[in-house]
Amino acid sequence: MDAVHQILAFNAGRDLEALRIKYRTMRGGAFAFLRGTAPLFYERLRRRGVFRSAPLVWSCGDLHLENFGSYKADNRLVYFDINDFDDAALAPASWDLVRMLASVWVAADRIAVTAGEARRLCSAFLDAYAASLAAGKAYWMERETAQGLVRELLDGLRNRDRPRFIAGRTRIVGKRRVLRVDGKKALAASAAQRAAVLDFMSKFAPTRPDPRFFTVLDVARRVAGVGSLGLDRYAVLVRGKGSPDGNYLLDLKQSMPSALAPRLQVAQPQWQTEAHRVVAIQRRLQAVSIAFLHAVDVAGEAFVLRGLQPSEDRVTLDRSIQKAAELQQVVATMGRLVAWAQLRSSGREGSATTDELIDFGQRRKWKDKLLAASQDCAAQVRADSAAFDAAYDDGAFDV
Repeated sequence: MDAVHQILAFNAGRDLEALRIKYRTMRGGAFAFLRGTAPLFYERLRRRGVFRSAPLVWSCGDLHLENFGSYKADNRLVYFDINDFDDAALAPASWDLVRMLASVWVAADRIAVTAGEARRLCSAFLDAYAASLAAGKAYWMERETAQGLVRELLDGLRNRDRPRFIAGRTRIVGKRRVLRVDGKKALAASAAQRAAVLDFMSKFAPTRPDPRFFTVLDVARRVAGVGSLGLDRYAVLVRGKGSPDGNYLLDLKQSMPSALAPRLQVAQPQWQTEAHRVVAIQRRLQAVSIAFLHAVDVAGEAFVLRGLQPSEDRVTLDRSIQKAAELQQVVATMGRLVAWAQLRSSGREGSATTDELIDFGQRRKWKDKLLAASQDCAAQVRADSAAFDAAYDDGAFDV
């Protein structure tokens, strides 16, 4: 089955309005295509049999340059870390690494780096990852420990005015605050969708210490990311600490099976639901969990509830305005974060022990092999992206 048919098959049954946005976004370049086609990437990787001998780790499942960002945790501090776990699974460490490195190669034009600079970024990631594994100690990244562009991001977020952020996503109608439905960040929810979210929140709120906090003011379908577009996802405006300035935004996202797990020959735990898988692995990998993180049931479907994080809360990499050393520092930070997450979750339900990860980090031969494999994967992504673009322009993805 070719790439076009695989993409159509994987996305069958999704919300058509959001799916049109997904396909249009993927037409925007090879990196957007990479973000939207994790199942295709892993199917290609499965056939290559890449590094199955690497130690098993709890894996993000969709590691790439834009799946790192800031978030406010349960302790109200802001951290920089891996921030997407929809495809999380137990997998060889190499699978996350090769996807991350491939994303650097694919994004080279987008972030204005040469092939030589892209290679140095990949090496900076791998060197920092391996050194952090070999050290055997898991740390975390917050404002006081961050440097360079990551520190600048976290400094800016420290001073962000939350009421102003809420105001930017909402509008006042009469005496009511409602979500701003602009077709870019939010789409209108149907009456049935709104009723399902309200019913869930009415049952969830009494289980919390302050039920009034979760009083729903409005519901909209959320538009964010690329790969998950077309699944049910809601932005939920709640009373929070009181209207108008104490309102909060929550993210309610449908969970589907991992795109990674079916392509592995690795036994996975028997999770209660796919949402419980996402939440459990996220809690293992992050030093401190994102605020409001819960696996929940909405109208019989598995969803992850968490605080709504703006998609802008990422480090923007652009060689045209940043020094090569600044980009390398950011990518090295990402390598450390991956190693720390794997160390933090070591020895859990089949994942390698800390000693095994230390040994892997001390080895050297796998780095060159991984770099070569990632270049081949990136070339395949660009070829598949070109095939998608041609099919899209011919109307194959009109939905």
